[in-house]
Amino acid sequence: MSRLLYLIGAGAARHPWRVVAGWLLAATLVTALASAFGGTMQDSFKIPGSDTQRTNDMLADRFPAMSGTSARVVAHSDAGPIDLEDLNGVRDALRAMPSVSDVAPTALSPDGGTAVLSVQYDVQVTDFEGTEALDALKSATKPLDTSGYQVEFGGPVPENVQEASGHAEMIGVVVALLILLLAFGALVAASLPLTVAITGLLVGTGGITLLAALTDMSTKAPTLASMVGLGVGIDYALLIVTRHRDNLARGMSVPEAAGRATATAGQSVIFAGGTVLVALAGLQFSGVPDFATMGYATGLVVLVTVLAAITLLPALLGALKLRVYSRRDRRAGRFQSSMSHSPTAARFARMVGRRPVLWLTGSTLVLLALAAPALGMSIGQSDAGNEPESNTVRQAYDLTATGFGAGANGPLTIAVDLDAVGGEHGMQYIVNDIANTANVAHVSAPVTSPDGSTAVLTATPGTGPQDEQTAALVEHLRSDVLPDGAGITSWTAAMIDLSHVLLDHLWLVISVVISTSLLLLMIAFRSVVVPVKAAVVNLLSIGSAYGVMTLAFQTETGAHLLGLPGEAPIPAYVPLLMFAVLFGLSMDYEVFLLSSVREAFIRTGDGRSSVVGGLASTARVITSAALIMVAVFLGFAFDPSVVIKMIGVGMAAAIAIDATLIRLIVVPAAMALLGRANWYLPRWLDRVLPTLDPHGSQEEVDTPEALQPVA
Repeated sequence: MSRLLYLIGAGAARHPWRVVAGWLLAATLVTALASAFGGTMQDSFKIPGSDTQRTNDMLADRFPAMSGTSARVVAHSDAGPIDLEDLNGVRDALRAMPSVSDVAPTALSPDGGTAVLSVQYDVQVTDFEGTEALDALKSATKPLDTSGYQVEFGGPVPENVQEASGHAEMIGVVVALLILLLAFGALVAASLPLTVAITGLLVGTGGITLLAALTDMSTKAPTLASMVGLGVGIDYALLIVTRHRDNLARGMSVPEAAGRATATAGQSVIFAGGTVLVALAGLQFSGVPDFATMGYATGLVVLVTVLAAITLLPALLGALKLRVYSRRDRRAGRFQSSMSHSPTAARFARMVGRRPVLWLTGSTLVLLALAAPALGMSIGQSDAGNEPESNTVRQAYDLTATGFGAGANGPLTIAVDLDAVGGEHGMQYIVNDIANTANVAHVSAPVTSPDGSTAVLTATPGTGPQDEQTAALVEHLRSDVLPDGAGITSWTAAMIDLSHVLLDHLWLVISVVISTSLLLLMIAFRSVVVPVKAAVVNLLSIGSAYGVMTLAFQTETGAHLLGLPGEAPIPAYVPLLMFAVLFGLSMDYEVFLLSSVREAFIRTGDGRSSVVGGLASTARVITSAALIMVAVFLGFAFDPSVVIKMIGVGMAAAIAIDATLIRLIVVPAAMALLGRANWYLPRWLDRVLPTLDPHGSQEEVDTPEALQPVA
């Protein structure tokens, strides 16, 4: 592969404008197609095999008018009771909206100051384009707003509207540029990784939009793809630019330097990107379609970014020639690289290598201490009550809880097959049994389908959606109260089922991700010890990130620092999603470090000195890359979505821990302790495994141009 990558890199550098024009054409074409034919990001809310899904399917088949999504209009007056005539007029306007099958009778709080109008649709939230459903709600309720009432919107329809501002991405990009400037000392060189990352993100996001026209794509898929795409795009380009500058400093011509950088560092980029794709593939085993689409979306952006790094970047390097150095360095003829070797890292590695047991024990204890809070992690569901107070869904949530009780924000929809329960007579028994169940505050009158086969009623819990008592109520109703032929749906029930499905599939995802990553590393580094060590230390860094995330979101101090109103439960899918993404990203740094260590070991045969040399040659690159990725992820801590904040903070913590404690202490100490045993591989396995060189070190590219002076 090195020879092919050399030809790609050198060819792109010799004919840069052809390659740049090709990428511009591709970006323009994909963007135009996405604009003309792309779909809208929508959550499918499908949970295969769950009671919620079975109930939804029954309603879709027997009672379509009650099978769709819903919304809640909350009106509030501080000046006294709300005028019923105003409410009746708005109710009629809501009922006249497209796809609305029913508007429940107006619910008034005991003081008359708060009213709730529950809107039932006969379509799913995925059937709406963008903000059209929310815009229709605002238009229908404008008379209330004109009359001076506070009008807020809650429920799945407004909650499904994304309010991404792009500020999170911009924060990460600005900080990344500053770090790159410090690393390279030249604005042109610093801008190259950003150019590659943004190009990959632009084309990849267009591809995601086109995929959304063919299948449901989670609303969070583009955000996760942006988060990972920006981070890996900048990191991969940083590695190639660093190697290119090293080659120029050795006297190679620009095309030769770019070709060799692509052949060596580019091969590391391909392998690192492959490990991320393999890890993301584990999301296909989560049992939930929405998370599979997150894997597709993020994987597409990573793939495009890798292609940009090995084609567009060499072209840009060829076009810029020596301008990858500052004007001062070009005038003085100083082309040495400041990133290729770190004497400080070498000294530190030798210090760790002299007492590996002490350093390994101490750092492991620190990692375990960081991970300890995760044992108390509260797995639940963030809801509108965790959103910023300025958000309309949060204000609707608060007004509803104040006026009607916390449980009014999480009503349970119960569907009953009348044929299975003995008709209307059996239905009455069910209503009575539900009403007499502890923690049920209210039961609505049943609504029967036109064909008389199905009835639907609403049970309002006495506790809020996040309360453990509400989850216990759902389980109790399903197992002990409701007969066969009856089921529970609604957002609260769906989130409970989602947690169960994800937790049931958790170990399958973990085993798939770890086993495939182990196989890739075993093939790449011809060792059975190195992959096992890599998996263990990656698990330590991810566990530590879980602990940091728990402290950040489930303590008053952490929540306050993040600008949250209080502690927030961590949805079950956040740790699962983080595991798949972080395991792949952590392997990136493992590949960069171990490639250099293995090169040194093959050259010297000395286990300890190879660790020192490998760490010294990669420490600055890995540190710079990690700082950039941490900056990108922390930028998402400013996202208005609580879940995106969690992912951003957790992933930033994991990368920071991985690039410091793991790569600087744990890995060098463990490898120094193991010595030559690091590279143990049974002979029979060596014969079976295919040969793969992730760093381009085995296959030399010999061309006369390598001896030519710098051009």
